[in-house]
Amino acid sequence: MRYTSDLVRDEWVNIGVLLFDPLTGVLRLRLIEEQEEYARIRRLHPAVQEDTLRGFRDHLEDRFATYLQDTRARQDEEVRVGEALQKLVKNWDDTLSNGFQLAPQKGVYAEDLDAELERLYADHVASSRKASRVGVPGSRAMIRKHCSDVWHAGGLWNRINKGVCVSEFTFAGDPMRIDYGYGRNGTRRYVQSLSVSRAPADCKLYAYTAARIAARAPFASEFAAVMDVALSPDNERHRFVRDTLRDAGIEPVPLEGFAVWVAKLKPMIQ
Repeated sequence: MRYTSDLVRDEWVNIGVLLFDPLTGVLRLRLIEEQEEYARIRRLHPAVQEDTLRGFRDHLEDRFATYLQDTRARQDEEVRVGEALQKLVKNWDDTLSNGFQLAPQKGVYAEDLDAELERLYADHVASSRKASRVGVPGSRAMIRKHCSDVWHAGGLWNRINKGVCVSEFTFAGDPMRIDYGYGRNGTRRYVQSLSVSRAPADCKLYAYTAARIAARAPFASEFAAVMDVALSPDNERHRFVRDTLRDAGIEPVPLEGFAVWVAKLKPMIQ
């Protein structure tokens, strides 16, 4: 999926990946969300309307959900959802606004759509990074990759929600999404990755969002944060993160302990 600011010059940049199974209609979508990814778009296209770009994912998800719901409601036995989705993609490609385009469609073989989505995103969309020294703490993308591997290994990947939109609890147009969500004993629980080493201030955004959800949601809510490092009481920045999360009722989970944490909650996930 591409963004272009000028069709005449044909200058574009990749902003996401749309992947679907033509037989089953199972769909995966991932668009840019990190600040450094938006910064890269602004460097290449200074006139980009960032608000429009941030709202593009919600727009696409709404269109796909509505179309597939209508298709399932009226289709006969000879019509497959996968075929309907293929038709939608073709129609959508013909009617996109000037700023957004689909790259030529390609086929891939994959046993796991989620793993393949991550591979394609890393190869074609994610900002290039220089090789890091061994032991350097990772970014949110690296934390999410580890978390996804743990969810898969625990057999829970299909039982949790990914990229949970929070705008219904904050304000319309809020682009933030929480990495994972699931039900547990009548309570909704949210899990967000945080890079303490690279972006400790992100904990304030998560704390604010957690407070809004807890105050406005019609159900009990619990929150956890998976961090690239264990918080040390001797580190002033770590204490800032610890106190911010504690005041918001967010449970800190170090990355190295996430697998054990997931194993303990597995019997309770609905």
